[in-house]
Amino acid sequence: MGDKAQGSKRGCTMSIPYRSGSGGYASYRIPAVVRTRAGALLAFAEGRVGGRADSGDIDVVVRRSRDGGCTWGPLQVVAAGRGDTRGNPAPVVDPRTGDIVLVTSYNSGEVTEAQILGGEATDEESRRVFVQTSQDEGRSFSELREITSAVKRANWRWYATGPGHAVALTRGEHAGRLVVPANHSAAPSAGSGDTGQEPKYYGAHAIYSDDSGRSWHLGFVDDAYEGAVNANESAAAQLPDARLYFSARDQRGTSPGNRLDAYSGDDGASLDRPYAVQPTLDDVPMVQGSVLQLSEPQGELLFSGPSVPSGRVAMALWCSADGGRSFRKVLTLSSRKAGYSDLVQLDDGTVGILYETGDDGPYEEIAFHRIPVRSLGGKGARSLQ
Repeated sequence: MGDKAQGSKRGCTMSIPYRSGSGGYASYRIPAVVRTRAGALLAFAEGRVGGRADSGDIDVVVRRSRDGGCTWGPLQVVAAGRGDTRGNPAPVVDPRTGDIVLVTSYNSGEVTEAQILGGEATDEESRRVFVQTSQDEGRSFSELREITSAVKRANWRWYATGPGHAVALTRGEHAGRLVVPANHSAAPSAGSGDTGQEPKYYGAHAIYSDDSGRSWHLGFVDDAYEGAVNANESAAAQLPDARLYFSARDQRGTSPGNRLDAYSGDDGASLDRPYAVQPTLDDVPMVQGSVLQLSEPQGELLFSGPSVPSGRVAMALWCSADGGRSFRKVLTLSSRKAGYSDLVQLDDGTVGILYETGDDGPYEEIAFHRIPVRSLGGKGARSLQ
């Protein structure tokens, strides 16, 4: 599996932890990355056995780096599908214990998302939610433990955690809380004539734990289901003023634009306002994206995603100096095809991005790129090419 870094090891800029067709998997998708308390990087992904389809035999896998993402250790299976689908990794480092808490989603490998949305799957076959922990810096993980009954409403059909890193609150009344952004779909009301596959039935929500991942609770629920904005795959960051900022993919809402956002002033229990279109991210197509609040006192909020509205091309970074009210594009990583991404802070001067990319399609490899924070300054957008 390709893991060689470009540039010298000391000054490396990028590496390829996952290349489709290697390591026993036809493709790798859905990246997520965290930095452990001791400084190791854990790059999670879905290892898809049969191809690129979102259902079927899919494992959650991880590779570990001890040198800031320049090189990667061997692939480990964290959650084995064994013919079923396990994915949507949402890892977070617990600030109290240093443990890595990993929340993932499941469905039977025999059903598709469309069938689940349409109510054609049993409860056992449908989307379920699991948690695991690692107490040794990601070298091993506990057995899967189901938490579906605590975090999924009875009338929900689809369910997906993240994907991408979750957030540990470091300030405010609930410092230490673990918050996982997620999304769901609801069953249509009786007699509506709808199947449930209509995009308006998607909504975002959050789940949280106040005891290092032992017990879980449902936080805010976006349940308008009216079709103007349809919040789907979500990411979260805690702002310097302790509020949570949520950024979501708009799944074919009738409002213009593809990115939505919202704020929570009570640590994820409710939203200050409903999700609304973020017009300064109109260059982003309909796709998952990542957010990261830089740690320094005046640190900016970062967003990552492809930067061509009509397709998944040209992974880029945007910065916000006003807590997510507006963004400006500051860096384009490449003109190659690009898909999902996740951001991580490596140290005070460096951020990392783990993202899907390729020449002929966006899912040929998952690359890791190291980016100096200083390169994100200034008013004009830059390109690394």
